[in-house]
Amino acid sequence: MTPHPAAPQLGSLTWIPATDRPDLLAAPVAAALGALTGPAWLAEIDDELADTAAFTEAYGVPMESSANCVVVAARRAGQTMLAACLVPAATRADVNGLVRRHLGARKASFAPQDVAVAESGMAYGGITPIGLPPSWPVLVDPAVVAADLVVIGSGTRGSKLAVAGAVLAALPSAVVLEGLGRLPVEPPPPAAGGPLERAPDDRDVGWGERPEERAGDDRRYLEDRPPHWGSD
Repeated sequence: MTPHPAAPQLGSLTWIPATDRPDLLAAPVAAALGALTGPAWLAEIDDELADTAAFTEAYGVPMESSANCVVVAARRAGQTMLAACLVPAATRADVNGLVRRHLGARKASFAPQDVAVAESGMAYGGITPIGLPPSWPVLVDPAVVAADLVVIGSGTRGSKLAVAGAVLAALPSAVVLEGLGRLPVEPPPPAAGGPLERAPDDRDVGWGERPEERAGDDRRYLEDRPPHWGSD
């Protein structure tokens, strides 16, 4: 019998095989573990510390060891499709450029919170690429694929998963997309004597950490969503 690999050393957390605590996983994630091509490790955390910045500070897990999964709604040929993007935590998914073009969409934006939660079967702030509906493309940045071990969500806010990047690249719906994660653009220096104005959408946060916004794109997705998506 092949011995189980040793638990990883990541921050101050205690990592155990994810299959040992299915109660800490969203149901779709627990159901998908058996199909993974490598081991998945799980650590229980305070659900108030699930957002990336708070998590890395509280548990000493380096930012470069974490990845954010963001959910995108793309409008194509009169239909709205959902996709997931997995990028290093220090970057932001190029949703309006590369993702939109890759999906052949006219418009692309962060999916409304209630839609992403209902369609994924996972918790707000804990959505992960493992266990997503098979119809969703899962776009993965090459830097995530290259990682020996990367920390991602577990489908809940009360735990995190750690898996090899190659395991994520092997997911059935995964597509490795060069240039997917982009470093946040540094604002130009303020003009002499003038204050620096911050653009309204230049926050480098992961999906599930962004306050719910009902801007024009979101309103359109909510109005056009199929009946099984529910109502506002």
